[in-house]
Amino acid sequence: MKLKILATAVLVSTICYAIPVQAANPAHVRQLLKTGKCPGCELAGADLRSAHLIGADLRNANLKGANLRNANLEGADLTSANLTGANLSQVFASDIDLSATNLTNAKLTNAKLTNANLEGAVLAGVDLKEVILYSDFSR
Repeated sequence: MKLKILATAVLVSTICYAIPVQAANPAHVRQLLKTGKCPGCELAGADLRSAHLIGADLRNANLKGANLRNANLEGADLTSANLTGANLSQVFASDIDLSATNLTNAKLTNAKLTNANLEGAVLAGVDLKEVILYSDFSR
């Protein structure tokens, strides 16, 4: 009986150590909110709800699992960013660059995207429920 308990404890502890914990770098979050420039930053899991990120430079940033619900991303550059599993519900984004961005399993429910560049973006499993996409092709 003790052997079974010991074996189970070893197995569980091995699994716990094998799962990497990702967390946003607090200095990077402050930098983004203060300057709007944070290319290549570590922002995985960051709470950026309702943030005003107008014109933000987030190229190559890791925003995996970040909460951007209700954020303003007008003119933001998220080229090649990792937004896997991010919450982008109710985001307002005009003239946003999402080219080559990984949006796998991201939530875009009720988002408003105007003139969004999605060229080469990965959209596998994206929740597009009630999303509004508008593009002005006359430009």
